[in-house]
Amino acid sequence: MDTATIVILAIASVLALILVIWFFTTWNRFIRLDENAVKSWADINVLLEQRYDMIPNLVNIVKGYAEHEAGIFDQFAQARNTAAGCLAQGDVKGVAAAEGLLAGMIPRINMVAEQYPDLKANTNFLNLQNELVSLENQIADRREFYNAAATNYNKAIQMIPSNIVAGIKGCERKDLWEVAAHKRENVQITF
Repeated sequence: MDTATIVILAIASVLALILVIWFFTTWNRFIRLDENAVKSWADINVLLEQRYDMIPNLVNIVKGYAEHEAGIFDQFAQARNTAAGCLAQGDVKGVAAAEGLLAGMIPRINMVAEQYPDLKANTNFLNLQNELVSLENQIADRREFYNAAATNYNKAIQMIPSNIVAGIKGCERKDLWEVAAHKRENVQITF
């Protein structure tokens, strides 16, 4: 073999080695990004399960004071069950939609509570309300982490040239948890 052939083979070998290293590094990066998104969703899952377990207790306390408001409680239970079902299936968009319904109903429960001074003074009710507020704040924080992790993953699988590895690996976009916008009503102020 002459020197030119050896140099060309050496360069081709180095380039092939660089390509193999890049491929496996990119593959492992997708695994890391995917696992970050999965972990972020699992963190949300834990908090939502805690909240779903608390909601029936809150509803039962309010129900004891306001039995004639049964329609609200039935709707609340249905929304909670829908959210829990979507959560069990890992359906991010379904959970987001169900959470939008629940978020719109919690003020209705609080409005019912406002009508009953004994209920507003009930320590169990107040403790559950405070715990729910705390959980809501934690869920909002975790939602940001999940959306950031899912966005990083989504960007990585679309960028050139890593999208080649993503295609080989079978990576698919992750849904973001978008908060459902609530219809805002005009505030009526009368004097």
